[in-house]
Amino acid sequence: MSSNPVAETVASLMPRAKAELTELVAFESVADFGQFPRSESEGAADWIAGALRAEGFQDVALLDTPDGTQSVYGFLPGPEGARTVLLYAHYDVQPPLDEAAWTSPPFALTERDGRWYGRGSADCKGGVIMHLLAVRALKATGGVPVHIKVIAEGSEEQGTGGLERYAEEHPELLSADAIVIGDAGNLRTGLPTVTTTLRGMTMVRVQIDTLEGNLHSGQFGGAAPDALGALIRVLDSLRTEDGSTAVDGLASETVWDGVQYDEEQFRADARVLDGVELIGSGSVADRIWARPAVTVLGIDCPPVVGATPSVQARARALVSLRVPPGVEAAEATKLLQAHLEAHTPWGARVRTEQIGQGQPFSADTTSPAYAAMADAMAVAYPGRQMRYAGQGGSIPLCNTLADLYPRAEILLIGLSEPAARIHAVDESVSPEELERLSVAEALFLRNYAAS
Repeated sequence: MSSNPVAETVASLMPRAKAELTELVAFESVADFGQFPRSESEGAADWIAGALRAEGFQDVALLDTPDGTQSVYGFLPGPEGARTVLLYAHYDVQPPLDEAAWTSPPFALTERDGRWYGRGSADCKGGVIMHLLAVRALKATGGVPVHIKVIAEGSEEQGTGGLERYAEEHPELLSADAIVIGDAGNLRTGLPTVTTTLRGMTMVRVQIDTLEGNLHSGQFGGAAPDALGALIRVLDSLRTEDGSTAVDGLASETVWDGVQYDEEQFRADARVLDGVELIGSGSVADRIWARPAVTVLGIDCPPVVGATPSVQARARALVSLRVPPGVEAAEATKLLQAHLEAHTPWGARVRTEQIGQGQPFSADTTSPAYAAMADAMAVAYPGRQMRYAGQGGSIPLCNTLADLYPRAEILLIGLSEPAARIHAVDESVSPEELERLSVAEALFLRNYAAS
């Protein structure tokens, strides 16, 4: 990285950043309070509130959102008449899954092979630290040139919409000229990337009932309708022979015209086993950024261990559908539910229920904020040009903010590059990416103030 005061300051702050991320990762802040203590999420929120107060933020508050969680807000005033920039991250995390499968404990930040491992290290507690580093670097090198608002959400991973509804009820709170969502990631480590589209998401629970109760498979099997067998046939109908998503009435041929994702690189990033084919058709970018994608998230059925020779009377599954820009999530939900019901065999009773939903997002890349970010990225990543990419995941708040503040310029950056393995075992963050993106964000704020 070329030498400049902001970069030098961020570099000097990295040991502190590691110590702070260690403290923040230690909170088991999964916003599923049936499985994880609420006190862990409250502790993480208190930690962030304290960090904001220490940096001079005003009006720091723990916002009680309608879904029963807390988001942290703070405001740092800049020069009179300056623009306002909102910095977003979330402090809630995914469950650790199989803790025994982690190489090191999921809630203990551990350095290994040049990366920092721990749940939330990249998604998205590292984003909180990134925002703090950018603010500190500006304060140490001439001051903060814009008004800064920070919002750290407490339930992004649950998709329960608490912060979205709170923002709608308090529309002035998060108003800004530009919004930096620190919850995306570079296409690969070292390649500066701004995410310009997000797929939306809907989740539907499907339940199939065929009998009043389980039956002995020897006595009744072969004629008695098996609910689990019916469910398997329904779920299989959601894909074509090559694995492409096939929901009746939902278009699936859109083409991605931005930066491409090399297939061999994707196989390596996704850790696809040798000999196993990728699913779907079109380019990798088409499949993961521009087209719908269905995933069976879970099935309620007897485990293999302890299973009895029974015809199952009931079976359930949770199905996720990622929705590309240009498709309304509500319409996609209706199509998915109709498909599941239409493809249920044998006259079995089927019931579908929507569990969560988020709209897709597409940014305006012609805005001045994108030029300011491109210049900042060029300094933080010497010799690299900022690229535009999509993201297969969803951040429902983006659409809420775009609707509330249609003139605001929205940029998505972050630490969740493929090697971070967010949502999986052994999630990690690259400290080099944290350093460079913190520099980029600080320089963006300075560039944007002058634009």
